[in-house]
Amino acid sequence: MNILDKIVIDKHKEVELRKGLIPVSQLEYSVLFGRQTISLANNLRNSKSGIIAEHKRRSPSKSVINNTLNVQDVAAGYENAGVCGMSVLTDGKYFGGSLDDLLTARASCNLPLLRKEFIIDEYQILEAKAFGADVILLIAAILTREEIKQFSELAKSLNLDVLLEIHNEEELHKSIMPSLDMLGVNNRNLKTFDVSLDTSKTLSTLIPNDFVKVSESGISNIQAIKELQPFGYKGFLIGENFMKTDTPGASATEFIKNLGQ
Repeated sequence: MNILDKIVIDKHKEVELRKGLIPVSQLEYSVLFGRQTISLANNLRNSKSGIIAEHKRRSPSKSVINNTLNVQDVAAGYENAGVCGMSVLTDGKYFGGSLDDLLTARASCNLPLLRKEFIIDEYQILEAKAFGADVILLIAAILTREEIKQFSELAKSLNLDVLLEIHNEEELHKSIMPSLDMLGVNNRNLKTFDVSLDTSKTLSTLIPNDFVKVSESGISNIQAIKELQPFGYKGFLIGENFMKTDTPGASATEFIKNLGQ
C-alpha cells in the first residue's frame, strides 16, 4: 500500500469523526460562510509571477520542514511578497496542519487561500468555506470521475475555485469538466516520491486552454519557472522552498524579485 492509500483510509475515519462533532448546519452558520471569495484563477491569469506559496510544517517525504513559524507571520509575509495566493495544509496526521491554520491565515491576509487537503467527502468542502478558504484542491488519483463532478459542482455553488491535481494522462482524461478552474500537474510521483518537471511539460499540451495551468512540486528555483512558462503554465505552487527558511515571506519576496529580472 502506498502513502496515498494510507492517507485516504485515515481521512475517511477522520471525516466521520468530524461530522459527529460539528454538524453541517453549524458550518453553514459560521461567520465566514457568507464571505465574498477571491478568485485564485483570476489572480494567476493576471500575474507575471504566478506564485502560490505554501504553509507546510512537515510532509511524509521530507519529515519536518519547519515547526517553529506561526501562520500569521507566514501569511502576512507572503502577502507583502506579492504572491498570487497561499496554500494552507490542513491535514494533521501527515502534514502537521489544521483547519485552525486556515482560520489564522484568513485573519492575517487578503490573499486567496487554498485549502490543501485530501478531499473525499462533500463535508470537507463545506468546512473549507466555513473556515475561510477561497479554493479547494481535488486530487484525481483518489477520486472517481463522478466524485470530481459532484465535489467541483458543490464548490462552484459556494463560489469556491477548484484546482484539480493530476499526475498522468489517464487522470487528466477522466477529470476534464467545466466545473474546474485550474488544472495542477504534480511533478512528484506519489508512489515513489521522485520529482520531474517533464511531467508538467508532457501533460501541458493535453490540457485545454480554458483551464489555468498550474505546476506543483519540485519548483525550487527561478530556472524551473522560466522552463515551464513557455508550456503555458500560469501558476507555480511552491511549498518547501520558502518554508525551509526562517522567514518564508522574505524568501518569497526575493524569489519574485529575481523572477522579474
